[in-house]
Formats: sequence, C-alpha cells, structure tokens
Amino acid sequence: MVSLQPPVCDFGWKAHEFNLCGVDGKRYTPKNTCGKHGLLVMFICNHCPYVKSIRDRIVRDTRELLQHGINSIAIMSNDSAEYEEDSFENMQKIAQQYGYPFPYVWDETQQVAKNYGAVCTPDFFGFNAQLELQYRGRLDASRKEAVPDVPRDLFNAMVQIAQTGKGPLEQIASMGCSIKWKSEA
Repeated sequence: MVSLQPPVCDFGWKAHEFNLCGVDGKRYTPKNTCGKHGLLVMFICNHCPYVKSIRDRIVRDTRELLQHGINSIAIMSNDSAEYEEDSFENMQKIAQQYGYPFPYVWDETQQVAKNYGAVCTPDFFGFNAQLELQYRGRLDASRKEAVPDVPRDLFNAMVQIAQTGKGPLEQIASMGCSIKWKSEA
C-alpha cells in the first residue's frame, strides 16, 4: 500500500465533464449532480484502509452538506480486475450498507480520474455553484483514526463555499492509497 498526498487546490479550475453510471443504474454528470451552491467530487474505493476508516464521517458530512445546497458524488476509478473488492457489485453493496447519500459511480476507463488529476483514495475536489474548484484538501485532521473534536476541514470549507463561492486559502492535502491504475497492455 503506497500512501500519497495530492497537490493542493488550483483555484478556479473548471470541473471536467463526465457521464458515469451509478450503482443505482442512473447516469451522472457534474451538471446534473451539482447542488444549488456547489458539488463535492470524491474519488474513493471499497478496499482502501484510509477510505474504510472515514466512511461514517463522509456519510455524516455529505448528509449535512445537503442542507447547505452542496451535493456530492463519489467516483471509483481503481482497476477492479486486480482489486475484486472494488468491483461494481461490491460498490453496490457498500453504498447500500453505508447508506451513501450521494451517487457512487464507476470510472471504468479511469479517464475521469486522469482528467481530474486524482492520485489517491480519498481525493476530494470541492466546487462552487459555477463548478470552479475551491477546495482540494483533507476530510479532517484525524486521518485514519477518528479523533473527537478535530476541525472538519472538508465540511467547513464546503460550507464556506456554499456561503461565499470561495474556498479557504489555507488547505491541507488529503492522504490515502494510490489509485490502482490498469497496466498498459
């Protein structure tokens, strides 16, 4: 398991288009997923210990963000042929088991992850209502082990984006397992 940190926010960068199938059988794009005040795009998977350790906090924060006009979407881009736990069927099971309040979609070709420059799971991209990047940072300071009363970096940044259209200037990168890229044939 390789632990990586993505670069910090490139403010104003426009969300790349995608049209991906969710575990519910529906198709999702940035435009049809964006809330009144913005969109949180998360690159996650099923097998990563970093993601497993924060699932409950992701569900809590994305549920609460709905009240601020921020919708969320989770994209799974790993090579599921090599990582069976990340298969579409297992994505459906995990989404149901944890009651994901957001679409969980499959980036089968991995092109969306490449377009976004996603490097790890989890990797968070917070966009304002105009789908301009305003946050690329961590969920919170507790990393894998939940620590009570730590600032909720992602949640607080997305609420600020909902209120002002701008993210915080100070951001700390997320950390997680590398995206499992398909080998070039």
